[in-house]
Amino acid sequence: MLNLPASAAFERRIPKQKFYANLTVTPELRRCFTEQIESITWADKLAPQTMNLASGQRVQEIEVFRIRLAGDALDGKVTELMDKQIPYHILFVLTRPDGMLRLLMNYKEAAPGGGFTLRQRCATGWLAPDTVCLPLLAADMDALYEGFVRYIAGDSLQSAAGEDLAQSVQRTEMLNKLQRQIDQLTAKMKREKQLPRQMELRRQIKKLQQEIEQWTK
Repeated sequence: MLNLPASAAFERRIPKQKFYANLTVTPELRRCFTEQIESITWADKLAPQTMNLASGQRVQEIEVFRIRLAGDALDGKVTELMDKQIPYHILFVLTRPDGMLRLLMNYKEAAPGGGFTLRQRCATGWLAPDTVCLPLLAADMDALYEGFVRYIAGDSLQSAAGEDLAQSVQRTEMLNKLQRQIDQLTAKMKREKQLPRQMELRRQIKKLQQEIEQWTK
């Protein structure tokens, strides 16, 4: 389905409650696990030995988790919780009852005190399984991971020539932050009745738009 080599297959079924039984989670999040998910399978283990690749400096393994859904959607907090508990990079493959699938990867970086920090959520749309072809041509695990993230993120990841993945994520975060500020100020300007205040808000919006232009050069 994902054109992964047979050597990477792992196929271990994982009980849903394993991810929340010993944690303090909200009743809503617990319901997401019990009502939105049919099953969770640790499908593949992508490592230097199974992929015939050199080790990476930042990425040692990529685990592939196949999640069969009970319906058409899965709350994003579910994969965030799973990702924070597992000390490896994870590719989630969400499968709907009709067979369509979505790839999801939370770009994460090693935190100074240990563990990982989730930085950017990347996901495809719903795809027919035979249209998915992960980029497997890579020199090491770092490059394999970067190829996966860029493939899954598509146009939502803003990049400039020569940037590495971390730089592209930083650029995307900044552009998204600036756009959110513009949207907030635009909504405020539409509600504003006083002309001088409208002009001031317009000036702030223009300044933010110029910052976006600088980041997209």
